[in-house]
Amino acid sequence: MLIGVDFDNTIVCYDRIFRSIAQQRGLIAPGKTLSKRELHDYLHGLGKADVWTELQGEVYGPLMRDAEPFPGVMDFFKRCRAQRVPVRIISHRTRYPYMGDKHDLHQAARDWLAGQGFYDPDGIGLLPEEVFFDESRAEKLTRIAQQQCTDFVDDLVEVLAEEKFPAGVRRILFDPDRMHPQCAIAQRAGSWREIESILFPGGQ
Repeated sequence: MLIGVDFDNTIVCYDRIFRSIAQQRGLIAPGKTLSKRELHDYLHGLGKADVWTELQGEVYGPLMRDAEPFPGVMDFFKRCRAQRVPVRIISHRTRYPYMGDKHDLHQAARDWLAGQGFYDPDGIGLLPEEVFFDESRAEKLTRIAQQQCTDFVDDLVEVLAEEKFPAGVRRILFDPDRMHPQCAIAQRAGSWREIESILFPGGQ
C-alpha cells in the first residue's frame, strides 16, 4: 500500500485566507462568507477573472504561510506513519504565478509543509523527497504511476477522471463542499475522517 495525496484544496484549506484578503481589498462585503470556490465563481461572474488569477498567485505564494490544513489531515498522516504506510504528496501547480509578482510557488508550498511540521521526525516524519510539485496535470499523472501509488486522494474530479489516470490505482475524491454527491469514477469522502475509514476500514 502506498497512498498518494494531492496538495492544494486537499491537504490545504484556503477558504479563510481568500475570504480575508477579498474583504480587505473590498472585493466582497465585510462579513460575507464565501468559500474559495464560491469566491472564484463570484469574481468570474463579475468579469474579474484577472483579479482572481492575481489573488491566487499571492495566496499560493507569500500569503501561503497563513493557510490552514484541513481538519483531520494531520492525524491521517500521523496514522499512516504509525502503521508504516508510505505516503507521497503529489501535486501540480505552476512554478510561478500567471500574473503579478514572480513568487516561487513550489518553494512556498514546501515552506508551508515545513512550517506545519510535516517534516518533523517526531511527528509526521515526511521526507522532502516524498513530496512532488509538477508543472502540469500530465506530469502529475506520470508521477502517480512512477511512485507506484495504490490509492490517490484528490479534490478534482477532472484529475481522477483523466483518461491517462494510472490503471489499478484506487481513486478517492475529497469533496468537503459536497459538490459531487454522485461520483461514479471514485469513492467520495467529505472529510479526512471519511478518507481514513476508506483506507483503514478495520479501525484502530
